[in-house]
Amino acid sequence: MSAAEAMKIAEERGYDLVKIAPQAQPPVCKVMDYGKYRFEQAKREKDARKNQHVVEIKEIRMSPSIGIGDFNVKLRNAQKFLADGDRVKVSVRFKGREMAHTNIGEELLTKFAEECSEMATMDKNPKLEGRFMSMFLSPKK
Repeated sequence: MSAAEAMKIAEERGYDLVKIAPQAQPPVCKVMDYGKYRFEQAKREKDARKNQHVVEIKEIRMSPSIGIGDFNVKLRNAQKFLADGDRVKVSVRFKGREMAHTNIGEELLTKFAEECSEMATMDKNPKLEGRFMSMFLSPKK
């Protein structure tokens, strides 16, 4: 039907004439209440944002000479972060002569990953970047 007829029908019903596919030949239009449509669309987008969980990266720092009690505290915190669905970056900072013993830091990180193995998977193996050795843990689905 012609555009004029469609506009006439839309005005009679108290609705708007909205182009759905303007590039089509002939253009496709729909008779609808455009204000109500925009309101419902905004409401759907708002609900989608509300239910969305943004995955954050939480960081846990240790030193190679960390005590067992402190290690367990860091481990509990990491497990809490993983339970919340966040990724965890675990890093070991080397100071001064500790750089000569990076194997201690690597063993510490692998032990940390083994302790978290039931609730997390290791994304990135321990890697030395400057004075920090770090790895990433992601929660299991």
